[in-house]
Amino acid sequence: MTLTLDDRKPSAKPAKRKPLLAGTTLVDCDIHPQFSTPAELAPFLSQRWRDHLATFGGLYRQALADTLSHPRMSPDVARADAWPPGGAPPGSDLAFMREQLIDTYDFAWGMLMPLNRGPGNQRNLDLGAALATAVNDWQLAKWVEPEPRLKASIVVTQENPEAAVAEIERRAPDKRFAQIMLPPRSLEPIGRRRYWPIFEAAVAANRPIAMHVGGINGFPATPGGWHSYYIEEQHNNVQGMQGVVTSMVIEGVFERFPGLKVVLVEGGIAWAPALKWRLDKHWKRLKAEVPHLKRLPSEYIREHIWMTTQPLDEPTPDGDLTEIFESVGTDRIMFSTDYPHWDFDEPSFVLSKLKLPAAKMQRIFGGNAIELYGLK
Repeated sequence: MTLTLDDRKPSAKPAKRKPLLAGTTLVDCDIHPQFSTPAELAPFLSQRWRDHLATFGGLYRQALADTLSHPRMSPDVARADAWPPGGAPPGSDLAFMREQLIDTYDFAWGMLMPLNRGPGNQRNLDLGAALATAVNDWQLAKWVEPEPRLKASIVVTQENPEAAVAEIERRAPDKRFAQIMLPPRSLEPIGRRRYWPIFEAAVAANRPIAMHVGGINGFPATPGGWHSYYIEEQHNNVQGMQGVVTSMVIEGVFERFPGLKVVLVEGGIAWAPALKWRLDKHWKRLKAEVPHLKRLPSEYIREHIWMTTQPLDEPTPDGDLTEIFESVGTDRIMFSTDYPHWDFDEPSFVLSKLKLPAAKMQRIFGGNAIELYGLK
């Protein structure tokens, strides 16, 4: 869904939308909380790391990682009407988020996906681990404690599996954390065994792994080198998700951890059927190389991978989208808005593009998330 981006002025108080479908419980699986200011995280860091950030700052694996977000006419990658009345960044004001999103659409729950500070992208692994812990504490204090409809994500540092496992184990007893958040871009393909302790901890904690499109690993998003345009970056994020799935399947992650569940957030859906067909074809011809795979790659994908709706693929005619959803499995797709970002999809837009029975629509809009996350 495309929104007009012509100013930063907050809109008038939105009217509450009518119920989408009778008996439907709505769950938003992609909400981005933001800091009001960078200093907002300081109370959750020790003095050592406050001093470190003040003196040295962070160090990413990719230069200029903190430059302005694209597209330039969309400040902070946000909807034009998402700026709170006080002028703080979009997604930083809980009262405004309630008014504009949670209450307007009557969401029963929302999954927080914090993208700030990039703990998993830090070269200094100890700093990354400290930032991850601080972001997790910040989620609880600013968002989840005052608004129980919001669920936190356990942010961890994938390049420091020992610290990641410790953070998962620390948060596992707290049901306010619904999932474990990893960036899909890592130093090595995410299925490599160096990351397996994190997957083992996720299964033990009974939490799905959520991977939000993007991340910074110091390597170009394309196989051929650095791209020239934002539109290439936007598209190649989807190819990155295909790489994530391929790596996890072929490396044997799901065979080793049959209880592991993975949610791909904001990575598209339409590519999944073609990837399954292609991997199955190759496996049938080359399976002697990977004897650890006991089943077709498509079977692992069908069992272990969930996807979110935003940004909704918009083929013409709309009937093609319905066919794609059926091919992927409507029990593996969950609704998301991407609030407060510029390509936000509201529930009625998604509903208008699909021609599915009411029972399947209810699962997409809430039932699948309720089941996956154990929401009550």
